[in-house]
Amino acid sequence: MREQQILPVAVLCLVAALVAVVAGWTMDRMDRPGTTPTEAGAPIEAIEWKLVTTWPKGLPGLGAAPENFARRVNETSGGRLRIKVFGAGEIVPAFEVFDAVSRGVAQAGHGAAYYWKGKIPAAVFYTAVPFGMTAQEANGWLHYGGGLELWRELYAPFGVVPFAGGSTGVQMAGWFNIRLNSREDLEGLKMRIPGLAGEVFDAAGGSAVRIAGGEVYTSMQTGVIDAVEWVGPYNDRTLGLMEVGDYYYYPGWHEPGAMLETIVNAEALAALPADLQAIVRVAARATNSDMLDDFTAHNSEALQILLSDFDTEVLPLPDDVMDALYEKSQIAIQALVEADPMAKKIAASYFSFAEQVRAYHEVSERAYLNGRDRLLPPISLTGE
Repeated sequence: MREQQILPVAVLCLVAALVAVVAGWTMDRMDRPGTTPTEAGAPIEAIEWKLVTTWPKGLPGLGAAPENFARRVNETSGGRLRIKVFGAGEIVPAFEVFDAVSRGVAQAGHGAAYYWKGKIPAAVFYTAVPFGMTAQEANGWLHYGGGLELWRELYAPFGVVPFAGGSTGVQMAGWFNIRLNSREDLEGLKMRIPGLAGEVFDAAGGSAVRIAGGEVYTSMQTGVIDAVEWVGPYNDRTLGLMEVGDYYYYPGWHEPGAMLETIVNAEALAALPADLQAIVRVAARATNSDMLDDFTAHNSEALQILLSDFDTEVLPLPDDVMDALYEKSQIAIQALVEADPMAKKIAASYFSFAEQVRAYHEVSERAYLNGRDRLLPPISLTGE
């Protein structure tokens, strides 16, 4: 009788021990790189991607966007697609990100399309056009006005698939070590300013310098440049530009709605199962929206800190400086369109949409902001 009672207990103990061993083995497999559980519980090989960026590792805003994209993909795929993010210089320099993705050195990248202007002149339309569309307008063009389809046509010969990768919103005009009183003050001024805006600045009498983000502070500090545009209060404060620039000018004529890009190697994307391809698309779209939210919130906060804690002198660009920059920007855009058939095709779509949305925003965004400003107390940019 006693033996009959002991036997079931012994069997249960053996079963429990076996379950513990199997569970431990499964957890061990799950913890190993390159494996992930299936729905049935059996481990499978995870797909691992490298993502290279044009931004310094850990930079808020710009650097956070690719990290957030990777996290969304990792989590949503249940670990089946794992993306590791590398900052500028960790695998390739900032300005070699596009080539790295094109060649398959990395499966994905994050940066600004105008950095590839020398290789793809029309790419400037996918970061910023001087005096062009805002972030909200540009997103409308990309996703509902044919802009994204043209972008993919532009990158297709390089084996790269682009997605909208976020926006900073309207940027600041930049930090200057001289006070601008008139357009004559631009003569000979050395400024870090990339893209089509760099050509405009050259034509207006200045000298555009191409410098990666990690070098702008030192370049200003040592006098290599006299002025620098980076983004706006959020990132500018992080880089410490208020320590090396005397005057902070607005508005960002050169980047009124700077778009960033998430780019993916076409073969690597096509090799994914359909559901993982969908996850990449959705994660990119979510990251695009989230980045503008991030910059809107933190630019507002950082501006107040610059005003109150650093006595930053925030000034509008003189009208005749804006006039000169607008005049030269129209010449630069026309030259680009005449020299490059793809730029001409994209420009037709871009400016058609811009004119249409401008008419609507005249009676919506602008009308509302003007009405609100008339009723609310004036804005102070002195920190008082």
